[in-house]
Amino acid sequence: MSNRKIPAPVITPETAEFWQAAREGRFLLRRCTACGQTHWYPRAICPHCLGDCAWQEAEGSGEIYSYTVMRRAETPYAMGYITLDSGPTMMADFVGIAFDDLRIGMRVKLVWSPSEGGPPVPSFTAA
Repeated sequence: MSNRKIPAPVITPETAEFWQAAREGRFLLRRCTACGQTHWYPRAICPHCLGDCAWQEAEGSGEIYSYTVMRRAETPYAMGYITLDSGPTMMADFVGIAFDDLRIGMRVKLVWSPSEGGPPVPSFTAA
């Protein structure tokens, strides 16, 4: 388990609405209005078909696709890829889970972790 310091994310015009929602405890994803696919990282244009996208609220639940434990870091931590129930796969830290308890396929849910001087960032804990 880790309580590492997370640097504040860089906020761009494409991601500003996501980070504002994060401050409010809401998790948003972009969904293409043409092909209907949801994607992560937020982009104005769909990476699948180049269509326009709109924000949608998401639950933030999913399962671990892959993970790694950074044991040699100043503050050890675990991070990995989470396949969200809403479709896309995203990378994030795992919090509140003992490193040895992490498993591929483990169900996880979104929690917000503080960043240094910025909005909270998405992290995941055991569901």
